[in-house]
Amino acid sequence: MAFLIVLAALCFLMYVAYRGHSVILFAPVAALGAVLLTDPTLVAPMFTGLFMDKMVGFLKLYFPVFLLGAIFGKLIELSGFSKSIVAATIRLLGRERAMLSIVAVCALLTYGGVSLFVVVFAVYPFAAELFRQSDIPKRLIPGTIALGAFTFTMDALPGTPQIQNIIPTSFFGTDTWAAPWLGVIGGVFILIVGLSYLNWRRRAALKAGEGYGENLLNEPAPFEGGKLAHPLLAILPLVLVGVANKCFSVWLPQAYGKQHSFDPAVIGDAAPVVQDVSKIAAIWAVEGALLIGIAAVIVFAWKPVMTRFAEGSKAAIGGALLAAMNTASEYGFGAVIAALPGFLVVANALGAIPNPLVNEAVTVTALAGITGSASGGMSIALAAMADTFIANANAAGIPMEVLHRVAAMASGGMDTLPHNGAVITLLAVTGLSHRQAYKDVFAITLIKTAAVFVVIGVFYATGLV
Repeated sequence: MAFLIVLAALCFLMYVAYRGHSVILFAPVAALGAVLLTDPTLVAPMFTGLFMDKMVGFLKLYFPVFLLGAIFGKLIELSGFSKSIVAATIRLLGRERAMLSIVAVCALLTYGGVSLFVVVFAVYPFAAELFRQSDIPKRLIPGTIALGAFTFTMDALPGTPQIQNIIPTSFFGTDTWAAPWLGVIGGVFILIVGLSYLNWRRRAALKAGEGYGENLLNEPAPFEGGKLAHPLLAILPLVLVGVANKCFSVWLPQAYGKQHSFDPAVIGDAAPVVQDVSKIAAIWAVEGALLIGIAAVIVFAWKPVMTRFAEGSKAAIGGALLAAMNTASEYGFGAVIAALPGFLVVANALGAIPNPLVNEAVTVTALAGITGSASGGMSIALAAMADTFIANANAAGIPMEVLHRVAAMASGGMDTLPHNGAVITLLAVTGLSHRQAYKDVFAITLIKTAAVFVVIGVFYATGLV
């Protein structure tokens, strides 16, 4: 019964998300409904002590990233830089490679350390302009961005600085370059199969006579300036964001140390404010990099940006608020579900799978799917079962590097179910519904999940690490 309650809450939330209802409203309804059926006395304590605590904690950490990312993306659009880059891309690669172009831009930003959420905001204006000019259905944009940002550069390619590739290091004593050959093989598999699928979908739409679409929501405003900027100048703010993010990631921990505290200037004896820099430096780095990117766009395109800055910034702030609240509500839902007895039933049942790597992969991807979070599901799985995974791997002669890569890649598998925060943010930013665009995101999810088992098969067949 405890398991059925958790499953019912998950299915209910996926259903309402797919039907287009707001998860800001229905995530707490689903979570607290599960609590009500488990132990009615815990509804109020769970709501304030866990759901709201996790939701507000997420906003405290990440809302500035959503806000700055949305403003950066809007300025890229208003400046005409997106149109300039799209025009150059079409000249260089041709209209028939529009999807490859967007995947490449997303991949470069993600592998450069830019947050997945920021990539969505920054790349959407390029994607919309490129797909419109190439007459590719807009509904294929989310699947294309998902392939470039949520898959191989997020957790498969060795060295990626995304959190999904960092979490396993503390459990297995590895580094972010663990199992490089397996990571590359998995990444190439995802890229080739994913692009093949998206191009097949594009050809099917072309055959049916479907174009970009009409009467669409959240369409980037047309550029009303004069001559387009040089593409190298247009892409410079994106490069600055990536480079600044890397530089700040190195410099901030050195400048502040592991912790930093200060005494607030208030009346009375206030306790010092202590910041755990080791946990927040990466967020500071992204925020600082986005500020530099925003300043660069304003400097390079002052006139077209300032002409519509007030209107554009209001739209960007509205989009950032919606995306952040959607994701934060999902975060709170995952925290409540993970605290229920039914979730423990799931975790214990997954532990019965005999093969060490398959056990780890299925456990991590299942928990990521239930919580709607790659990092959240993997953190829960490894915190509870890392010792078991390590003992089983040692008994089977499996290197810790392989455990790291399998866990990282599995976290980004079934996490992108309809209630996933990144998916909801992606659809909100692009102005599309689950019914319009989720099918292709889910197909990319299946390809990404299959890649984990391809990597496991390659390891057992060749011993390659």
